Parts: sequence; structure tokens; C-alpha cells
Amino acid sequence: MIRVEFDEASLGRTRIAVSPLWDAYVSLCLAQPDRQPSWPYRTWVGRAREVLRDDGRTRPLGALLGRYDFPDFTVPRPLGCTSIEEDLRQVRQTPPERVREQVVRHFGAEPPAEWQPYLDDPEAACNTLADAFQAYWDGALAEHWPVMRRLVEDEVLTRARILATAGIDALFADLEPRASWQPPVLTMTKYVDFACAPGERSLLLVPLVFAEGARLVSTDDPGVFTLSFQARGAAVLREGMESPAEPADRLGLLLGRGRAAVLRELAADPLTTAGVADRLGLAPSTVSEHLAVLAEAGVVTRHRVGRRVYYRVTEIGQALLSLLAGQGVLRSA
Repeated sequence: MIRVEFDEASLGRTRIAVSPLWDAYVSLCLAQPDRQPSWPYRTWVGRAREVLRDDGRTRPLGALLGRYDFPDFTVPRPLGCTSIEEDLRQVRQTPPERVREQVVRHFGAEPPAEWQPYLDDPEAACNTLADAFQAYWDGALAEHWPVMRRLVEDEVLTRARILATAGIDALFADLEPRASWQPPVLTMTKYVDFACAPGERSLLLVPLVFAEGARLVSTDDPGVFTLSFQARGAAVLREGMESPAEPADRLGLLLGRGRAAVLRELAADPLTTAGVADRLGLAPSTVSEHLAVLAEAGVVTRHRVGRRVYYRVTEIGQALLSLLAGQGVLRSA
């Protein structure tokens, strides 16, 4: 069980950051032979398993699997990097004394054989681990990263807006099903025990496309508690697969399936054209055409934030969605 108590000051320092390395690790968990990934990941996982089977450079990653608790220096706290090379630079530059201290704290003075190199030659072991992650990334994830990056960056903007406009309670409302938020205490059901004093740590949240593989929690940093959560839009990995059909799709019958999917995707959060395209696995030009029609009909509206143009559902659009979902927004007197 994990129990973290915050005070007002520590909650005020809450941050949201992107991490290619954290996504790489949880995707690695999802790619294990005993896992049965859900629909969006099924095509991708075949390629990932080929990389792990055929590329010998990835073998050191096995030390991180099958454990509920391992040293944080192997998958360090995100600094907001958007390239795997920057994340892996942290791994390569971990001070040897920190490596040894964390290994002993987690495994004792006589760790399992696969962890002994981190005591014998920490610098070489960290470089080998970073090389293993790089090989796995290049083979299994690199081609997907441009789209994944847009997804998680959109998630950062969405969550930051929720935090700024509605507060921390709203942020936690649909963030992590395994977590319980009873202000000012965050509790998580995990196979590790951890607790800290009120206000001792601030909160860092990390959106991941592959969070189905594992929920990552980082506790080794004395000032920061880091928690991953599922970013929306994993369907970008479907590679042409058909999505499961929705029964009685009256909105799709009225607007067409593509246009209905675009409108539904905007129902929760504002998104750019590219953001909608990424989440639905559609071409941006197709999404742009759908958005133009929806905007002309008055069910979505545009607004600019910096260089990006975001679309959001109008009240008319929300009423249409609710009515066709059978929620009865129109009532007789």
C-alpha cells in the first residue's frame, strides 16, 4: 500500500511531464509473452516481441521485469524530456554512489546475479542498460513516437487546464482507477509499502500511451512522488485494424461513423486536428474535413492557443451527443 499525504504548498507544486523512457518501460511489460494486450496494442505487440526475441542487445532489460520494486535510477524520474536520448542520458550519467546505494537498499549487499554488475562497475552497467533501452526503442517504438508525443503533450495540456481551472480534486477524478484521493491523502493499492510525512513531497504526473502494461510509481527521490497514468488515444497503434463496433450507433447513422467519432473524441477535452487524428488513427486531412462540417453546423467551435487551433464541442453538440446516447436532454413539460 502506498500512502502520500500532501499539504497545500506541495500540491501547489504539482507538475505534469512527458517521458519516452517511462513509456518504453511500461510497453516492455506489455510485450511480455504472458500478457494479453487489449485491442489497440495487438498489432504493435507482435513487432515488439520480435525485437526482444531477436536483438540480443535488449537482454539486460530482463532484470527490470517480474518485480514490483526496483531501483529508480534504471527508469529515473522524468525531467520533461521529449527524446529517448535525453532520458537515457540520465541513466548513463547516474553517479556510481547512487547506483550502489539504491541497489543495496532494494536488494541488500548480495543482490540477484543480474544486479551484481551495478555494484561491480556501475558506470558500465548503466551504459549497457541504456544501450538495451535504445535498441528496444529503435526496433519497437521509434516509428510511433511522433504520434505518441502529440498524444501525451495534448494530455499534459488537458490535465494542466483541469488543474488550473477546477483544482486537484477534478484532476484526480478520472486519473488513476487504482488510486483513492481523500484530501489531502493519496492512497494506491500496490505490492510495495510506502508512506511519507505531510508535505514532504510534491507530485509529478506522467501520461503514458502504454500504461496498460504497468503503473509506474517513483519514490526514491526524497522531494517528489511520481505517478504514471493512462493517456487517451492508444488507438493510434491499431495500424489499420477495425475498432470494435458500437451497438445502436444512432449518432453514426446520422452523421456518418467518421464524423461521429470526431465529435465523440471532442466531448471530453478540446483537441487540435492532429490530436483528433492521432487518437482515432485517421488522416489529418480527413479529420479537417469532418471538423469543417461540424463547425459549420455549430456543434464544435474553434479557439487558438499560441500556434495551435483547438476544437471544442458547443452546447448544441453536447445536447446532440446526450440526446442520441439516450440521456433525455429534451423533456416534455
